[in-house]
Formats: sequence, C-alpha cells, structure tokens
Amino acid sequence: MGALHDGHRALLERARRDSATVVATIFVNPKQFNNAADLVAYPRTEERDLAMCAEAGVDLVFMPPGDEVYPPDFDTVVRVGRLATKLEGEHRPGHFDGVATVVAILFSLAGAERAYFGQKDAQQLQVVRRMAQDLGIGTEVVACPTVRDPDGLAISSRNVRLTPDERAAAPVLSRALRAGEAAWLAGERSGDALREAMLTVLRSEPLAEPEYVSAADPVTFDELTQVGGPVLLSMAVRFGAIRLIDNLPLG
Repeated sequence: MGALHDGHRALLERARRDSATVVATIFVNPKQFNNAADLVAYPRTEERDLAMCAEAGVDLVFMPPGDEVYPPDFDTVVRVGRLATKLEGEHRPGHFDGVATVVAILFSLAGAERAYFGQKDAQQLQVVRRMAQDLGIGTEVVACPTVRDPDGLAISSRNVRLTPDERAAAPVLSRALRAGEAAWLAGERSGDALREAMLTVLRSEPLAEPEYVSAADPVTFDELTQVGGPVLLSMAVRFGAIRLIDNLPLG
C-alpha cells in the first residue's frame, strides 16, 4: 500500500533474486480500512517509493488510480470464510474482504507467477493463500520473514506516526512475544499460560493498550487450549491512536 520501508525492500530484493521480471504494485486500498480517519492519515510517499523500487531492481511499478481498480459501477466483494473472522477479522470487520478483493484484482492484472508477502501480517498471508487456492488463481504466495529494527520492533508504515515516547515503548511487542517463546521453549504447552506470559510483559508498559493476545493454530487461527504442535503467538496493541500488530511462529 505504499509508504515503502525496509520490510518492503526485503520483499523486492527476494523477488529480484527469484525472478526474471519483477513488478511492484502500489495501491492504498480504501476497502481494507474500517476507519475513514485511518485511511486519510495513511502515509503516502510516492516519489520515495518509486526510488526504492528502482534501487531494488524492479522492472515495472503498477500504481493505478482508485477508479481504475474500482470503477464507479464496481459491485463485487471477495469474502474468505472462517479464516478471516478471527483475530484481525474480529477486531476489524470487513478488513479482510477488502484485502482479498484488491489482491484478487491485482493478481489478475499482474499475472505474476509469484507474489511476496511478509510474515508480519501472518493472518493476511493465510487469507490471501486461501483466496488464491479457492479461486484457482495460479499465483504462488511466498512468505518472507518479518524485518525488524535493531530494538526488535517489526517495521511498519505506521511506526512513523508514533510519538517519540510511543516509539520508545513499542518494542514491548517483541519482548512480549519473546516471553511467550521462552515459556514455550521451557516446555509450557498451556495456551492460557503462553498468553499470560505475553500479557504480563505488555502490562509492564503503561503506554501499551493490548487489544488481543493470541496463541493460536497457525493455519486456522483457532485459539489453542493445549499446544500439541506449531503455534502462532500474535497480538495487536494500541499506542494512543496507533495500532500495531506482531507475531512469532513456533514449532
């Protein structure tokens, strides 16, 4: 969605290593915002974005206007089922409908063999994979590791909107995830205990307002009572007006 950062750069560079031709699509998608103010405030840095694409060796940048993606008589919604109702889907109604719809359009227009998505948006990654599979879209969805700042904060376009105090507090997300990981490595397999380990760290930061903390199946996103296999630790936390998400897959 533009406002490209080092996380996006990593996706572009991975695509460049894998592919003969690289296309970047940049589009601030209004249909995945359930808060109009958030859409207005979303950073737009087109000149910098184009420069980053050029530096990464991108062959073509597709940056369509809104009415090219959604013409005036547009009347179709792509809706993924249960997978999109948990976690982010529960807290941001309609968000994944907007994601699935625009990605289906962009996959169709770009006709790419592969598309690269960051693991930071783990649920989005699975929603897009399910959408492509169910609709018979041949684009392979490739997951790439989360890119972090040196203090552990997952890089996000929203980070630039944090106040200095909020930015200083925000690495509590990664510390909370590591606390859950430490409990898991020590043999803890209770989902409630893993969630509590993360919440304890989040509660230590006065500026952090947890929206959800999860220890879930990494494919279905069902919350786990007992962890018998892989688990995805994830959370959404607010710092004032800014909402950040992060996750850590284990197992």
